[in-house]
This record gives sequence, structure tokens and C-alpha cells, in this order.
Amino acid sequence: MKTPYQDSTETRQAIIDACIEMNATGINQGTSGNISVRAGDQMLITPSGMPYKAMKPADLVLLGLDGSAPAADQRKPSSEWPFHLAILQTKPAVHAVVHAHPAYCCALAMNRQKIPACHYMVAAFGGSDVPVADYALFGSRQLSENIVSTLQDRSACLMANHGAVSTGNSLSRALWRMGELEALAKAYTASLTMGKPHLLSEEEISDALAAFSEYGLKDSR
Repeated sequence: MKTPYQDSTETRQAIIDACIEMNATGINQGTSGNISVRAGDQMLITPSGMPYKAMKPADLVLLGLDGSAPAADQRKPSSEWPFHLAILQTKPAVHAVVHAHPAYCCALAMNRQKIPACHYMVAAFGGSDVPVADYALFGSRQLSENIVSTLQDRSACLMANHGAVSTGNSLSRALWRMGELEALAKAYTASLTMGKPHLLSEEEISDALAAFSEYGLKDSR
């Protein structure tokens, strides 16, 4: 399978840089987030519990997309590696997965409240809303199944009582989506304090979806 990434120092450093950017822009805190990319027939993912600024390219963990265990001389992968792997296995057009705990996404996820068609940017995630994946213990097979099911026709979702996950055909696209998702969640949360947000019609959202497709933002749901 031809992919935009291979296991290289450059790819590994790009993942580290993206993690540092997540924290610098406020869409994640500490080491709660994790990032993976498809590297040929393998997956590169951040290690478990390691501060991003302390990470070196050699610390990234390489796993087979067949689910084979990492080599004994590697670090322990993020505890969320199962759902990263499941997404890459079931969505061949996805080459990067970003998971984070943005504050406003988490607030909505705690209420198990999806983001409806309150703004045209909802269409950037592939449909008329941003859904919420059902809760399951972090790192569990059930969580992987819940997320994969929710992302069937979406490029991002909230995770009940947890956080959010975004995907893309590139690392930059997946990271961009996470930032846009948090901005949308913040605006929607603010609108709820003022009253009841006016939702866009099905026709208006369809127009937005078509427009995003023309602008190249419909890449890999």
C-alpha cells in the first residue's frame, strides 16, 4: 500500500512536533493525547506516558497493522493504540489519527452531547453533526469498536466521558481537524448559554458538504 509516510526519522519527528503543537495551542494537556500515522504496512504511535518535549524519534513505537506486538526493545505504546490500529485497519484512506482531551470537546463528551448543525463547519467532519462514540474503558476493545462504528461516515467524533479523535489523509489534516473541532465545541457551548442555537437545514448542510468537497476538505471519512 502506498502511503505518504514511511518509518523514518523525519516522520517520527513530525509526530513529536504535532504533539508539542497540540499542547502549545491548548487542544491537549500533559501526555493525555496520542498520535499515530500509517507507515507502509505498519503504524507509528507515541509511547505511553512520555512528556512530548522529552521524546526523541527513537521513542516512537512501531506496530504492525496486523496487530503484531512491538519488538521487545521498543517502548510501551500509548494505551490507546487499539483504537488507532482499528481506525487504520478499517479506513484505508486515513493515514493519521489524532486523539486529545480538548476542554470544550470533553465538556460536551461528559454530557454525551453531540454537536449538531449549528455552524457550517460541522460539514468539515463529513456530515450534519459531530457524533459521540459510546463510552468504554480506555484502551479496551469495546472502545475501539465504538469509535470505529461512530467514524464510519465521519472524520472526527467526540468520545463519551473521555475526549475526541480526528483523522485525515495526512498528519497536518488530522491535527487541523482537531483544532477546528475544539473551536466548534467552544462556540457551540457558548451558544447554549445564550439560548437555543438555530440549526442549519438539511439543504444548507448539504450545500456546505458539497462546498468542502470542492475545496479539497473531503479527504477520508
